[in-house]
Formats: sequence, structure tokens, C-alpha cells
Amino acid sequence: MAIAEPLVTNKTILQVKDAVVEFKSPQGIVRALDGVSLTVQQGETVAVVGESGCGKTTLARAVLGLQPLHQGSIQLLDREVRGTDRRMAETVGMVWQDPYASLNPRWTVSRSLREPADLTGHKIDVPRLFTEVGLDDRFKDRFPHQLSGGQRQRVAIGRALSLKPPLVICDEPTAALDLSIRAQILNLLKDVQKESRCSFLYISHDLTTVRFLADRVAVMYMGRIVEEAKTEDLFRDPRHPYTKALLDSAPSLDKLMQLPAAPEGEIPDPLAKIKGCRFAGRCQFALTECKEIDPPVETEDLRRYYCFNPIKKSE
Repeated sequence: MAIAEPLVTNKTILQVKDAVVEFKSPQGIVRALDGVSLTVQQGETVAVVGESGCGKTTLARAVLGLQPLHQGSIQLLDREVRGTDRRMAETVGMVWQDPYASLNPRWTVSRSLREPADLTGHKIDVPRLFTEVGLDDRFKDRFPHQLSGGQRQRVAIGRALSLKPPLVICDEPTAALDLSIRAQILNLLKDVQKESRCSFLYISHDLTTVRFLADRVAVMYMGRIVEEAKTEDLFRDPRHPYTKALLDSAPSLDKLMQLPAAPEGEIPDPLAKIKGCRFAGRCQFALTECKEIDPPVETEDLRRYYCFNPIKKSE
């Protein structure tokens, strides 16, 4: 598969280049990431979207150093990621999907907020941090089970931001929350970014939140990025047929009481060595070469995609 050079517009906080992650199983080897390249610039939110199992969370774990690479490289502020160490908290914060699972139930929430600082020998202003994430200081001595889901997620965001890292990874941060609370958390993330100029790597399958929050979107399918573009360009005018199928599956007011048509065919066996485009067996626009040859990268300004027969520009 041809790999495009990462898209760079200003100071690069994160650079993932040709990343490959493999998992061994009794049946064979699965490539969870298969040549992924991605950049995140200062003050930018880049969303990674795709179906469950496409490799989104594996990418996040690799950036954190929790998942070793088989090939490729990951750099945070020009420093290559090689496993984990305590200083990682100074560079990258993490907000997981389930705030109840990610917070120690035996610790008060103020102790959870102090955890990155304690690991790295820093001092932080806990009351001020509570204020920044919209929590009353009276919660500081409570335990996670004494808070609502939205309050717990605010604590998790405060912990991720406690050392003011240049990059924050959010892995489905609103998936476990009610709709009304989701809006509060998304607005909080926007406010935090405006104040601190931090960058977000936002991983989600919720396209509504992605469109609200992200500056750029990378679409993943079976361990590969198939299209990357500015958010509005991608939502308004997708090039890759899988991107269009993904967008068509998102709920909207004009599709109430209607189920989207699923792409024909079956998802390929991840253990099999696949020739050509991995989406070819499900794509209504597939050509003969799509099933035989990996499509080369095509670029248009800040958009890139891998497709022999892309969807034509809208008029």
C-alpha cells in the first residue's frame, strides 16, 4: 500500500508514520494497524472514525506506548515513543470511554486528579483544576461512586489535563453518557482547547460529535486509513465509498424511522492476506483492479484517499 507523507500545517505534536501492530492468535496473525500515517498539529483536533474493530483504540494505545509497534514509528514532540514511562503524563493525557472504570474506586477524586503530578513530581492546584472542568470544590473528598457519570468524566478530563500536556487522547469520551451530558462534555473540551491550545486525538464512532469537535477526520477500515480530510469537506463531499457508507449510516432528522442499507458482501477475514482494496468486496463502485492492486494515494489540497474509483465531486 502506498503511504502518503503526513499532512503538516504548523507545529507537529504527534506524528505516526507507517505504523504496523500485529496480534498473534492460534489461527494466525492479525494486523490491527497496517501502515497507518497520521499527524496532529498544535491546537488541532483530529478525529479517527470507523466501525468497531477497525483499529482506532489500538492506535491510541500505540501512541501511549501501551502497544508496541511491529513496524513504523510514533513521535510525540519529536521524541520517539518506545514503551511507557512516568514522564509520558507530561506529554499526553488520556480520557477513556468509561470514567467509572478508569478512576480508582478507592481513591478520592482529588487524589485521582493528583495522580499524574504525583508520578512526575509536580505540584498542581487541585481547586483551580476543579473549577476549570466545571466541578465544585466540595466534590474533592468524594469517591467515584458518589458522582454522576458526567461528573466522573469531568474528573477524568481534569486528570488528563492536570499537567497541561500538549496532546490529549479521547477514546469515545461521551459514549457512556446521556445525550444532555454529552453536549456539556463536548463544550468543555472545546473550552479547554481554546484556553490551553492543546491538541486532541479524538476517537469515536459518533459522527455527530466528530463533526462538532474535529478540525480533520481520518476514516479507518480494517487497520488502514482510507480517507483523511478537513471535517466539513469530508462530511459534505466524501471521496472513498467506505466514507460515504459510514456517513450514510449516521442517524439524522431526514432519516427518521429508516434503517440505512448495509454495504453488500462480508467483511474480509482479518487473518487472510487480502489482495487489492479491503473494501472492494463490499463496494458498489469496485473496478477489476480494486480486487487485485492496492490503490495508490490520491491527494487534493489537505485531503488524501486510497481509491481507484472515487466518488465524483458534488456539483
